[in-house]
Amino acid sequence: MKLAFISFFLFVSFISVAQKKVLDHADVALWKRIDNQEIAPNGAYVVYDLQQDDADSHLILKSNKGETLLEYHRASKGLFTYDSKFLTFTIKPLKDSLDNMKRRKVKKEKLPKDTLAVYNLKTKELFKIPNVKSYSFPEKWSGQLAYYLEEIKTDKKETKSDSTKTKEKKPKEVNKKNGYHLIIRNLATKNQDTFKHVTNYTFAKSGKKLALSTTGDKDNANAGVFVYNFNTGRLSHIHKTTKARYTGLNLSETGKRLAFVVDTDTTKTQIRPNELYTWEEGKTLAAKLYDNTTTPKGYLVSDNGLLNFSEDESRLYFGLRTPPIAKDTTLLKDEIVNVEVWTYNEPRLYTVQELQVKNDTIKSYRTVYDFNAERTIQIETKDFPYSTIADKGNANIALVNNPTPYALESQWTAMDLKDFAIVDTKSGSQNVVLKKVPKADLSPKGNYIYGYHTIDSTWFAYNIKTNKYKALTKGSVFYDERNDAPKHPNAYGIAGWTTADKHMLIYDRYDIWQIDPDTGEAKNLTNGRSNKTVYRYIKLDKERDDISLKSNWLLSTFNESTKEGGFAEYNPKQNSLKQLEKGPFKYNNPQKAKLNSTLLFSRESFKEFPNLRLTDLDFKKQTVLSDANPQQKDYNWGSIETVKWTSLDGKELTGLLVKPENFDPNKKYPMIVNFYERSSNRLHNHHAPSYGRSTINYSFYASRGYVIFNPDVEYRIGYPGESAYNCVIPGVTKLIEKGFVDKDNIGVQGHSWGGYQIAYLVTKTGIFKAAESGAPVSNMISAYGGIRWWTGLSRQFQYEHTQSRIGGTPWEYPMRYIENSPIFNIDKINTPLLILHNDADGHVPWYQGIEFFVSLRRLGKPSWFLNYNDEPHWPVKYQNRKDFNIRMAQFFDHYLKAAPKPVWMERGVPAVEKGINQGYELLKN
Repeated sequence: MKLAFISFFLFVSFISVAQKKVLDHADVALWKRIDNQEIAPNGAYVVYDLQQDDADSHLILKSNKGETLLEYHRASKGLFTYDSKFLTFTIKPLKDSLDNMKRRKVKKEKLPKDTLAVYNLKTKELFKIPNVKSYSFPEKWSGQLAYYLEEIKTDKKETKSDSTKTKEKKPKEVNKKNGYHLIIRNLATKNQDTFKHVTNYTFAKSGKKLALSTTGDKDNANAGVFVYNFNTGRLSHIHKTTKARYTGLNLSETGKRLAFVVDTDTTKTQIRPNELYTWEEGKTLAAKLYDNTTTPKGYLVSDNGLLNFSEDESRLYFGLRTPPIAKDTTLLKDEIVNVEVWTYNEPRLYTVQELQVKNDTIKSYRTVYDFNAERTIQIETKDFPYSTIADKGNANIALVNNPTPYALESQWTAMDLKDFAIVDTKSGSQNVVLKKVPKADLSPKGNYIYGYHTIDSTWFAYNIKTNKYKALTKGSVFYDERNDAPKHPNAYGIAGWTTADKHMLIYDRYDIWQIDPDTGEAKNLTNGRSNKTVYRYIKLDKERDDISLKSNWLLSTFNESTKEGGFAEYNPKQNSLKQLEKGPFKYNNPQKAKLNSTLLFSRESFKEFPNLRLTDLDFKKQTVLSDANPQQKDYNWGSIETVKWTSLDGKELTGLLVKPENFDPNKKYPMIVNFYERSSNRLHNHHAPSYGRSTINYSFYASRGYVIFNPDVEYRIGYPGESAYNCVIPGVTKLIEKGFVDKDNIGVQGHSWGGYQIAYLVTKTGIFKAAESGAPVSNMISAYGGIRWWTGLSRQFQYEHTQSRIGGTPWEYPMRYIENSPIFNIDKINTPLLILHNDADGHVPWYQGIEFFVSLRRLGKPSWFLNYNDEPHWPVKYQNRKDFNIRMAQFFDHYLKAAPKPVWMERGVPAVEKGINQGYELLKN
């Protein structure tokens, strides 16, 4: 009977697995993702969005016990007030209705607008405000809500009378120039005030004050800047004018000070007469601090400079600018010379300048005014145009830097070197302290300059008071141990500084080290190297800029051998480490409630979706809040594991192997190889079905009976293509030897750097029956001389020092460029190829894909080229991502599973049919 029962159980289990559905393209739309998750400051509530591609979002509010308190269709981006009494969110117009209106060519201004929802968490009352443009509420206090209305409709007509007749007057328009109507609503009493034609407003962070600028009512009456004190109910008109443009409105932490820039000139003069004003509590009117006649010589008041106060409110930081380059406005369009003059020794390539021309035009230089000393110090100058301040603006020093001397060479060295100087914000003195350093920063209290010097792979600290430089980690391995690119290795990073700048907490590959910045004395706090566990500090309090030695730290953990993630607690008082949570999952960084220790986090695995979980700092009790995709249980999914093999170079390698859920080792499966560089640490990543931008979806293909292999690749400098071959092909043959891979039906797929490697591999092997190569570099010589159009940068650095790993120029190593370029061996290709490369690609020049395809076409090699017009490095628009995924699946199904060929593979999609007929239909075999 016992044996019979077991047999029956196995039979039922087999039937239940067999009856599961196989994922198809239509099923992708069923899957949801979780976005915009927020935890209430008191930890009692969590709100999140359920999002689906090309569909309305769905907002869900949960209690900390997991109870669903509110669900709202078409809603998103929930936010809690600081007292956790109210939830606000945005209700969007129904997507189908909006799409239908767009099809009817309804003008944009007549389309329905967003609605603001305010939900009382105690009374469960929901209040909706239509036609809201934007809204905000205070960061560290509660009770008030401010929102802009697009317009206020009224049936009344304004009239203007004189002695003879009555004239109708058109109401003042609501728009960006005139301002929008601002409503201030008391959330408890529901009382509200309306301020018309407001151009800018801001709450104080902790003080109960609001500042706003307005162009005034009709005839610009009551224009100017106002400060409203919620404690007293007093509205103060602190700057009065009939017509003006206000920018940079900013209140100090408590609201006791205000700063803004005003331009009262109504002409179109190119040099704007900006004036900087400040106001302080107790004063009736704001006072002018600077105008263009009183600024330092050669500089003007900037309306683009960031205005902000030090945390102690004793200093105001503002921007100065150089005079704009005047244009001759009398020239006609046909009289203007439009020529680009590129010069060989310019610090920045012209294409970079062109992309940055707006920023260059409005560049401001940080300056500080000390209210106590009544002194102004210009921190940034044309010689040192970038700065960092410390201690939330309270420190008496600033760190400035200048990258210009090394900007030209950075285009091929890939090193952003700079000179650094200290500015005394009391006296204005400047002292150059570091030269030719890639990166440096100030410690939280401003006692040290610190950084990682890439050239000698060493962390350093510079004591500002003693003017002493200390190389802290020289001779120790605090740099990337696995660096396989022709560049100096990067650092693993820094957790931060302990209180009062006492110690630096620096990472090596596994551990957190406490290092004295003056002596270099180091102490290992975590000792993870012995069992290959990586420890990293998690910052839970976003307000703190230091790491306390009086409270415990939350750390993330990751074991390189088992790939298990988790959390640990470090007690700095007792120097003890305690594992709180770990498992075969990827754990995502938690979000702590602002006012208590409640944590919101998620975990995931190949099979487990990253649903939201609520816990406390000890992780003992966890509440699962969401169940975003319950339908997953109805589908064939799959499993994932690590596999190991030896490369042709003799290196032990690791990869990922995905198998179908009902995997039978005695069957033969088609296999797709997908890779980039190293991916094995992503063993526990979840792969929800989706229309991805550039890669196969693992769960989708596994459900459809494919085995997927993702091998790690390690590189030998100068031979990236050969390195890929030496790592990938032995991994494939190792799997073939296991007996379950159909050696005659193996495909390969990858994008960008992966696309290049695939283009190279198919010139060297016929093991792949079909290949998809996305945005591939086919000719390293022409690609070396190309431009990365999104940044304007030359691509030279990539080949000499970074990912492409050639290690030098074409004139130094011409054969490396030729041997690693697929274009020179394209006649050896016998693998059918699907190529994706879009004409707006800002990473890899589009002509690389063109070179590849037209050469294959010239040789009559089976190949297809997909170009999604005006799309970047990968398809972004939903309809294009969906199209790409359908075509790629049809391509692999045809070659690896003997499925019928689709029409588009047989005859393409002629230009006259573009956007009309997609050619998805399958031909009869």
